Amino acid sequence: MNDLLTLWTIRIACALYVAALLTRRRWLWTAGLAAYLAHVAAAFTFHHHWSHAEAYRETARRTGEMFGTEAGSGLWFNYAFTAVWTADAAWMCFHLGSYRARPAWIAAAVHGFLAFMFFNATVVFAQSGWVRWAGVLATLLVLASSKIRRPWS
Repeated sequence: MNDLLTLWTIRIACALYVAALLTRRRWLWTAGLAAYLAHVAAAFTFHHHWSHAEAYRETARRTGEMFGTEAGSGLWFNYAFTAVWTADAAWMCFHLGSYRARPAWIAAAVHGFLAFMFFNATVVFAQSGWVRWAGVLATLLVLASSKIRRPWS
């Protein structure tokens, strides 16, 4: 049950992330963040026992499986992902006017980083074939839709 909760909260978060980017709906953006935070809580509760050291070791192990070199530094990118998405959603929710008026380079940096992390989670580190292909498709959809600029509603 704990594995299913951890797995499905991230799948739901990914689906909401993509849906939010495609539709530009604020409620999907914040719902995606909520599902992602539920995933983080489930992973740290059931798999890492709220230990940074355990999470770091597991990240190093997984990286070693994928690339032949154990490195847990990717965990810090996950922490940054959490902080960036949370800050972006908070800015959108509490100061929509300034959020919409922010410089384009800030939006590009935020969404570029989040997309990079999404791609790595769903394509590079995916554990099943269908998740990997869904990640590739979602990435292509988001890239294709990024040409269309419209405000968040």
